Amino acid sequence: MSAMAIRLRAFLFLVALLIGAGAAAEQGRQVAITIDDLPRGGDGGSFDPASLRAMTEKLLRPISNSKIPVTGFVNAGRPEGDPKDLRDILDLWLAAGADLGNHSYSHPDINKVPLSEYVADIAKGEPAIRQALAAHGKKLEFYRHPFLHAGATADIKQGLQAFLDRQGYRVAPVTLDNADYAFAKLYTKPEFRERVRREYVPYMESVVIFFEQRSVEVVGYEIPQILLIHANQLNADLLPELLDMFRRRGYTFVTLARALEDPAYNSPETYVGRSGLSWMHRWSTSKGMAAKAEPDPAEWVQKAIASTR
Repeated sequence: MSAMAIRLRAFLFLVALLIGAGAAAEQGRQVAITIDDLPRGGDGGSFDPASLRAMTEKLLRPISNSKIPVTGFVNAGRPEGDPKDLRDILDLWLAAGADLGNHSYSHPDINKVPLSEYVADIAKGEPAIRQALAAHGKKLEFYRHPFLHAGATADIKQGLQAFLDRQGYRVAPVTLDNADYAFAKLYTKPEFRERVRREYVPYMESVVIFFEQRSVEVVGYEIPQILLIHANQLNADLLPELLDMFRRRGYTFVTLARALEDPAYNSPETYVGRSGLSWMHRWSTSKGMAAKAEPDPAEWVQKAIASTR
């Protein structure tokens, strides 16, 4: 590519960002809700069909009642039992108006398994999701990396992306990354339950505030954010409070596809490494910016999690 073509591409990208900034100012804050590890993950909770159905119905109730667009990312290998049990849960999500994406079959870590094994696991997860989507007139479109790990070397990252391209996937980024899984794990323990209920949403709000500010620093304006949380009892119980926090901060809820229309999501993303980073961090790293980290959970949460390992 010639130097002139590179300059032209950079100019057009800058124009797109300026247009995006103007659109963001007009539309107000927006967030796409994405929920990982369907049918259940992050808290070590039961996969008993009755328990799983009750948890799922509670998690989906505020989504369905308020017609909030949500994308759930499925590990089709959970639970290891009757495939009908998984299909029943996926049908609940789709009946509530949610979309579904692939999160791999068994949630492997690309940092720990060969690429060939990792992509085979992605493909193994597809049939159950495609069948459920097809029954509701939808198609499989999105893939979310487990652990947000996308390749520890350039060759692995490029090989994975080439596979996803061949399969017709769009990668589902995350900008509002957080440690909801730590709170979710402690929530299952009676001695921590009430403290988690008090502190979970304030912690999540501190993360949202950080990424609002970081978006302005990295991109130049507040982009439509993409939230990652997990399908578990904590979020089933506290999702109404979490949604109210976003409303209080001026957010409206949009689809994942709508959020990705913002030109910021075309920003160069050149990070290669073993860390599972928010795309905001990936973009800042790609720009050579000094690193800034989102707030950690309170010290008591970190100590309690460490003591349970």
